[in-house]
Amino acid sequence: MQTQPTKKPVSGTNTKKNRRRRRSRLRPFQRALFFSLPILLLIMLALLAASHIKRTSAPVPADSASVSEPAADTPPLSEPEASADDTTSADTPDVAVTEEPESDKPKPEEPASEPVTLVFTGDVLLSDYVLNNYNSKGIAGVVSPNVLTELTQADLTVINNEFPFSTRGTKAPDKQFTFRVDPSYVSVLTDMGVDIAGIANNHVLDYGADALIDTFDTLDAAGIDYMGAGIDSERASRLITREISGMTFGFLAASRVIPVVSWDVANSSPGVFTTYDPARLVAAIEQARSQCDYLTVMVHWGIERDAYPQEYQTQLARQYIDAGADLIIGAHPHVLQGIAYYNGKPICYSLGNFIFNQEIPQTAIVKVTVESGKAPVVQFLAASASGAYTFLCEGDQKAQIYQYLEQISDGITLDADGILSPQTDGQQ
Repeated sequence: MQTQPTKKPVSGTNTKKNRRRRRSRLRPFQRALFFSLPILLLIMLALLAASHIKRTSAPVPADSASVSEPAADTPPLSEPEASADDTTSADTPDVAVTEEPESDKPKPEEPASEPVTLVFTGDVLLSDYVLNNYNSKGIAGVVSPNVLTELTQADLTVINNEFPFSTRGTKAPDKQFTFRVDPSYVSVLTDMGVDIAGIANNHVLDYGADALIDTFDTLDAAGIDYMGAGIDSERASRLITREISGMTFGFLAASRVIPVVSWDVANSSPGVFTTYDPARLVAAIEQARSQCDYLTVMVHWGIERDAYPQEYQTQLARQYIDAGADLIIGAHPHVLQGIAYYNGKPICYSLGNFIFNQEIPQTAIVKVTVESGKAPVVQFLAASASGAYTFLCEGDQKAQIYQYLEQISDGITLDADGILSPQTDGQQ
């Protein structure tokens, strides 16, 4: 009988048992590791936190800066933006800011005002002789280069316009001299730099109301202010003002010479502002005084070809200055008249003709320089005309005109350059 072989253990069964044995041996270690790992992690975190607290709370040595500079290769931390309500940050010390009192602050210097130059001429008539020169040579045929320079470089140039600009109208009856000039020739005035034209005289209505209205329109279109006549009383007596270098310059004009009473704007429209009764012009000056730093009054008066003012001229001039005028410029005699001072203000009774017929033996341009805070400087520029060409005089001719003006005046002197000054406070 054969013997049965012994059965070998099934390897799978033994493996299972072995794994159970190994697992039973590993379980205590796994449990210990499972419970110890969290404790180790907590201990490590606690140590790290303690180390950080120690570094940040370490005391700063007394000789060290309150804020350490960042390392050269470490960018500085950006600070949080302050809110609109925050006035100081928590780590910024309060600093008292004191504003300088308003009165102690240095004030910016005001720019010094520039001197202002006013130029006045005598009577201007664009006669046929003058227009012939102008037609052939332009303004260079009417005035010399040095005259033109004085007129055009002045801040304001003022003339007495002794005629109407028009091609219309009817010639005034029973009048010896009547003048009228085509409006196209207003270019003579603009070429000379004329800014203001006085038209209160005995010729602006030589050709009636239509011609006078054309004169208003012509001067307006040329940008030239006019004074002393107007469409009504308000316009005729209107104050003309110009603002220059921080100062206001005012101008008024009136006439005491008209051929008939109907020329007076108080009697007809348009018309001339008259001063036979000085009350209206005095009132206009008084009203203008508060509006101006320097006020000039131009008056048409006197006797033709008479070198000396009439008594009424002297009386009127003083009333105008008492009312507030700073300067009186006269016209109508067609010759130079004397000069006077009254209460420190100059009166130029007549400057004669400036541009007129062919020959003008003696005339003058009055040049007034006004500067804030200083007394005005009045200068006479001696002039003459030959062949309807006006020029400044030089040498003996200039000296002779100055000597003549001193002879026919009272209490004034003119130096070699024509600078006017009073000898005394006397009155003419």
